[in-house]
Amino acid sequence: MEIRIIENDKKDFLDLLLLADEQENMIDKYLHRGELFALYDGGLKSVCVVTKEKDGEYELKNLATYKKYQGRGYGSSLVKYIFEYYKGKCKTMFVGTGDSPLTIPFYEHCGFKISHKVKNFFIINYDKPIFENGVQLIDMVYLRKDFSNV
Repeated sequence: MEIRIIENDKKDFLDLLLLADEQENMIDKYLHRGELFALYDGGLKSVCVVTKEKDGEYELKNLATYKKYQGRGYGSSLVKYIFEYYKGKCKTMFVGTGDSPLTIPFYEHCGFKISHKVKNFFIINYDKPIFENGVQLIDMVYLRKDFSNV
């Protein structure tokens, strides 16, 4: 397994990024200013984008694994890698996700804790309704991981 930081041609990963954020213009708001990490294991399996929001605060904006490779630990490996990568410069890492029984437990398992919600985020910011596991996403749920080593 190898994780690479992608500095050029980030849009080449759009098919995978769209699995976690279904609207390209929303991805365009952060992709250019974020660091893109790609996990390879006999080919590309997973990606994530992390942005610096302010001094000591970063946000995991997009974490996606190809469907046929989900559940094999690639997403968790990527999260562990970025925690280590940002150690020393990150005081708090945030991640925003839909209020979903699929994603919230995953992020909690990775060490995040629920922080706050942004009401109607998906209704206001997306052109069409987004559904996950048959449930429409409405509010953005933010989780946070505080780093005590900074």
